[in-house]
Amino acid sequence: MHMSPVRDDFRRSQLAIAALFFLLGFQYATWVSRIPALKTGLDLGEAQIGLLLMTCGVGAAVSFPLVAVLMRRFGSRLLAVVSALALGGVLLALSVVPDYPVTLLVLFCDGVAVGCLNVAMNAQGAALEARYERTTMSRLHATFSAGSLFAALLASGVTAVTGTMVVHFGVAAALLAVLVVVARPGLLTDEGQATAQEAPASRKDRRRFVLPAAATLWMGLAMVFGTVTEGAMNDWSALYLKDVVHAGAGLAPMGIAVVSVMMVLARIFADGWRTRFGDGRIVRAGSLLAGAGLALALLVGGVVPTLLGFACVGLGVAAVTPCVYVAAARRGADALSLVAAMGTTGLLAGPAVIGFIADATSLVWGMAAVAASAAIVSLCATRIGWPAAQPRTEPLDGRLAPDAS
Repeated sequence: MHMSPVRDDFRRSQLAIAALFFLLGFQYATWVSRIPALKTGLDLGEAQIGLLLMTCGVGAAVSFPLVAVLMRRFGSRLLAVVSALALGGVLLALSVVPDYPVTLLVLFCDGVAVGCLNVAMNAQGAALEARYERTTMSRLHATFSAGSLFAALLASGVTAVTGTMVVHFGVAAALLAVLVVVARPGLLTDEGQATAQEAPASRKDRRRFVLPAAATLWMGLAMVFGTVTEGAMNDWSALYLKDVVHAGAGLAPMGIAVVSVMMVLARIFADGWRTRFGDGRIVRAGSLLAGAGLALALLVGGVVPTLLGFACVGLGVAAVTPCVYVAAARRGADALSLVAAMGTTGLLAGPAVIGFIADATSLVWGMAAVAASAAIVSLCATRIGWPAAQPRTEPLDGRLAPDAS
């Protein structure tokens, strides 16, 4: 059966935007996989490695003003292409950094480029949903994890042949360039990305330079506590299994695996749930499931209940960031940039805050704070104006098909 031109256009743009998400996950996992080599080559200590990671996160967090300006001036399509190419340049620079200060500078630039691409690709994803009236953002976010997995496989394969970072990062940068070239024609032009009811508000806000609207701040808070939940589970689940539940060495890493697998599976199916139930219900119910499931696991104890609780977290928070990004994009580039920056801040600061709580009390209370963070997301979601659930429809014509120039 022959697919309609509009459906062909949707699929082409969906794959192109998915390539951006894949690219970001691939680039990040590529350089992180060589942290041991950077540590050895530059003779770094644990604290210096921690500062490297912090510097990258700070670059992404403080990129908000720059991203907002670049989005307004150049649009998400051009910003996505340029920032993606810049991330390839970062890999090449990291492969030849002469000393620690230069490495810090390169990773700060990496964080800025990540901030730019993060906003641009989510703006593209939100525009795709609005233009074709189809949910797809959750699947797009799932491809980020696929990019990270592919990067890990590539790192394993390259290092088995040669330990030279120049070769590894050179191959990775070349793959990034190919992805950008292949994806660019399918990316959406920025004309008409905002809906008619949102565009006037955005223009008014630009003229008056007003503070973010209350709804935008609620979105930012939801993103902060959602990313705190995600990041803390990745950083603390294995230690909780080992030190509190007393799981064996082979089971301790299963915490991260359970959360990650559930998040990927949930994001594959979440677009269908969004179409049926609406973004607001998905975020409220999912974050409540994550908080309640983790809290119950903490109370019951034991390896199996803990892993089930971790699975609830992965399932529950999977759709939070995709849905909040879509809601923020509907309010314009400034709102999307601010919400993305707040999300990065939560991802950066959250695990450290949980560590402080655990140090002052115990890791059980630290994980209880994670459960509370998930519950706060549900509270924030009640203050956000979500789009209503809509039937999955196909457009009747090709008026809004992307420019393939």
